[in-house]
Amino acid sequence: MLDKTFNPQDVEARIYKAWVETGAFRGGHKPGAEPFCIVIPPPNVTGRLHIGHALNNTLQDSVTRFQRMRGKDMLWQPGMDHAGIATQLVVERQLAEKQESRVAMGREKFLEAVWKWKDESGGAIGEQLRRLGASADWSRERFTMDEGLSRAVLKVFVTLYNQGLIYKDKRLVNWDPRLQTAVSDLEVENIEMKGNLWYLKYPVDGTDEFITVATTRPETMLGDTAVAVHPENEKYKHLIGKKVKLPLSGRLIPIIADEYADPEKGTGAVKITPGHDFNDFEVGKRHGLELINILNKDGTLNDGVPEKYRGLDRFVARKAIVTDFEELGLLDKIEPITHAVPHDEKTKTVVLEPFMTEQWYLNVKPLADRALKAVEDGRTKFVPENWTNVYYNWLRNIQPWCVSRQLWWGHQIPAWYDEDGKVYVAESEEEAVKLAGGKTLTRDTDVLDTWFSSALWPFSTLGWPDQTVDLKRFYPTSVLITGFDIIFFWVARMMMMGLHFMDEVPFKTVYIHNRVLDEKGVKMSKTKGNVVDPLELIDQFGADALRFTLALAAGQSKDMRIGPSRVETNRNFATKLWNAARFCEMNGCDTNPRFDPAKVTHTVNQWIVAEAAKTAAEVTDAMEAYRFNDAAGAVYRFIWDVYCDWYLEFIKPMLNGTDEGAKAEARMTAAWVRDTVLKLLHPFMPYITEELWARTVEHLAPRDKLLIETEWPDLSLLPANDKALAEMQWVIQLVQGVRSVRSEMNVPPSAKIVMVLKDASPETKERLDTHHHIIATLARLSTIATADALPQGSAQFVIGEAVAALPLGDVIDFAKERARLEKELKKAEDEISRFEAKLGNAQFVSRAPEDVLQEQRDKLAEAQALASRLKEALTRLA
Repeated sequence: MLDKTFNPQDVEARIYKAWVETGAFRGGHKPGAEPFCIVIPPPNVTGRLHIGHALNNTLQDSVTRFQRMRGKDMLWQPGMDHAGIATQLVVERQLAEKQESRVAMGREKFLEAVWKWKDESGGAIGEQLRRLGASADWSRERFTMDEGLSRAVLKVFVTLYNQGLIYKDKRLVNWDPRLQTAVSDLEVENIEMKGNLWYLKYPVDGTDEFITVATTRPETMLGDTAVAVHPENEKYKHLIGKKVKLPLSGRLIPIIADEYADPEKGTGAVKITPGHDFNDFEVGKRHGLELINILNKDGTLNDGVPEKYRGLDRFVARKAIVTDFEELGLLDKIEPITHAVPHDEKTKTVVLEPFMTEQWYLNVKPLADRALKAVEDGRTKFVPENWTNVYYNWLRNIQPWCVSRQLWWGHQIPAWYDEDGKVYVAESEEEAVKLAGGKTLTRDTDVLDTWFSSALWPFSTLGWPDQTVDLKRFYPTSVLITGFDIIFFWVARMMMMGLHFMDEVPFKTVYIHNRVLDEKGVKMSKTKGNVVDPLELIDQFGADALRFTLALAAGQSKDMRIGPSRVETNRNFATKLWNAARFCEMNGCDTNPRFDPAKVTHTVNQWIVAEAAKTAAEVTDAMEAYRFNDAAGAVYRFIWDVYCDWYLEFIKPMLNGTDEGAKAEARMTAAWVRDTVLKLLHPFMPYITEELWARTVEHLAPRDKLLIETEWPDLSLLPANDKALAEMQWVIQLVQGVRSVRSEMNVPPSAKIVMVLKDASPETKERLDTHHHIIATLARLSTIATADALPQGSAQFVIGEAVAALPLGDVIDFAKERARLEKELKKAEDEISRFEAKLGNAQFVSRAPEDVLQEQRDKLAEAQALASRLKEALTRLA
């Protein structure tokens, strides 16, 4: 007997263990089946399950379970990323707590400490994904630093180097002074901060004039090598070719003409610091300017500046320089501003003003051209399609990829140097020594950008560079499911590497999901205190409720709103399903393998079989098109609105009646529909469906397999049963019409009332006669009759060709009811006017946060819907 309530905590661990022990997650075990493969976006080994992970993995798992049930040889390939910067930070923090440091212990000992941390504490997110119900093939779990993937990384680097695509170059990079490593443009997060714009006066040499420049970083003026003005700027045209005497350093630098200087912006003149600004670097190249670096790697000023500022931290030097300008009378003004300040997204350190270093680069242009063409040709499709433009835009404007990082944790670059600095690139030191003719070599200390190994994920996880059985079977993979924020970081790079090394796209479809916002539509952040923790939601409501909430919200091109109240609603849905299963159990509705839904004879059973077939087709079509919200919504509506609210009510007279044939058919149909919805719902709510599958069976015949291993329902050959569909839909509309009038007219729930049907066709009269008992019970009617005229004092509604009338004169006071409805309508109309005025106020709309605006729109829509219902009720009274 099913328990009175479903308690997720009692079943989730037990069911997950059963799935693992039966090998239900394993891929590659159906040699005759069509392969279907998804690679997980590898979470960082430092990671903890957040709501974005929960969404992404729920969608992946839903597809995995769906395709597995459809008989595919399903491989969901799991694994984790070594997360170079993030992991090094974690371990360095732990060392600092013990008063130890990476530098003091040396590279070898430090890496031992990182591996120890990884083995003991890293990868907690893997267990958290299991709690979510992720049915990945954990027996194949990979790590971007494991032996096989490391071998792939070495081969790729050496191959690209030998092809002339990887090279060393001195260029400006974003620099993190905390970890003292280059950071890619994509890993720089611009954070809005309060700051100042300082206006500095530079004396024009040999004149009494000054030229004023504005800057947010006064310390960089010590590295200025020119001042630029627009060639057509009348204010400064006469100064072009002259020089200014750079304050504090005394250097003479030229005033140059360059269109980069916008005459409408700031003072119209800009300081040019080629060593610490990407735009200035390009200006410097055009004019042959000297490149001066004024900074050390730790963010202090170097020996290239006047002695007074040497060794000062950049922010301390900034204050000193502003003070000195003020004392010299050369500080024109200070303007407070709010501006975007670049930070390393991992360490949250303000990145060093662009810094000139020698790094390893990959010329990705030839690879990008192939990746562009593959999508243009349709070999890989984006869903939704609009994300294609984001992908195109980045690849068409792509720059060389700085692949080296000055870290210790990661794939060490396979390059060695002899005493003369000549480089030898090889997959091993032995090979490098051979290339060097036996010379003593020193290995490059840099490691590769974490995304370099991640870019190989679709084929390296399948065994490449070996030509494995899995590689041949599962590459290219079927679909990639990921967030829009890593289209550049990861999707495009996997496309480039896959095409270059496998000569084939890495996946046929890329499904991109949007952001998860809080319930009010606001982006989650710790500072706002609105971060939703999925583990807390699982503890409170169960994994199924969270998963179903995420699936329902995952509309294409829509941001999702998630919060406890939404998850609670879907916990209630799980309860509804559980109660329906208990009802079936208590009424002897047992699964019968000999039952044929195509042969049911009673209209109500023909109707529910046809509705189930329609729903199965709808869910299947939506899942194939990655319309997760439509698929989840279809099965939700069927279970709640059709099966529970109507069908189980309709069959109660059969179940309680004396017709044994009708009773048996109703029992078997109810059980068959229940089993069908368990299958349709399983991809989204795997735990409750698996539990019900095991516990709702014939007493002497347990299921022969777990639900996860059963076949997806294909009901396309069942009869359409159009007559039954139309008939039962008419019954539902009639009952809904009566209920609506009862609600609007304030009829007491306990009151049984009369219904009269006018202009009823013979078919309608037949339906009324057939379903008289059901209609009377569900609509709480004492009498149902047909007539040629409508009685006085009745509320009316149209049902097909007929008019239904409910004489309510003996039940309610029409005058009082009209007064009540008019009062409610006036109140609703006042609310509508108030909300429309607010939303029509341009000042309010421009200043109000999006969540406040949305709240006002929602309230307006509610008031409008209420007013519409009240007007209908007044019309009926008239």
